[in-house]
Amino acid sequence: MSNHAPDFVLLDPPADALPLNADDAAHHVARVQRWLEDAVIGLNLCPFAKAVHVKQQVRYAVSRATMDGDVLDHLRAEADLLHATPAAQIDTTLLIVPALADFLDFHSLTERADSVLAKAGYEGELQLASFHPDFVFADADPDDIANATNRAPVPILHLLREDSIARAAAAVPDAADIYERNIATMEQLGPEGWAEMAAKFSKTSPRD
Repeated sequence: MSNHAPDFVLLDPPADALPLNADDAAHHVARVQRWLEDAVIGLNLCPFAKAVHVKQQVRYAVSRATMDGDVLDHLRAEADLLHATPAAQIDTTLLIVPALADFLDFHSLTERADSVLAKAGYEGELQLASFHPDFVFADADPDDIANATNRAPVPILHLLREDSIARAAAAVPDAADIYERNIATMEQLGPEGWAEMAAKFSKTSPRD
């Protein structure tokens, strides 16, 4: 676990904004970093994550938006920034959106987000992944431990570069089997093991 939260940006608030100050934002970022280190990297859920984390190529952006349109505006702006920035400087972006607490609303927004990125011309360049505290895969039981592979302490819209994914996948044996391996990892960890790990995300602060 890192000794402090990484640098992050608190995005300009829209007219209807969540009352979130810099300290609150730093707390969310610290929780996300703990999740990234303990779950995503620690459980090897994404074998591509460690390199960009160690190289500090992950951008953490916190949105105070409460309306879908404003969230999508922030996502589009982050996509534009990623497009204009060398991968060696920023390889991937985690857009943290605390206001999107309802998973069904969040899921609906992610579908619209894919459309926004495609209309902006980023299809084939950028890919969107999503994480949420209550994430449930389509047709899955909410209690299925497999859902934990996409569960994070706060709602996150994750922008990835297609080129970076392709390069990382080429270096990982059996990259196509990652999803199945992740399910097996979560089944081995079990609901109690995941709950114990997730509890640590909630307690984390920038000073931990």
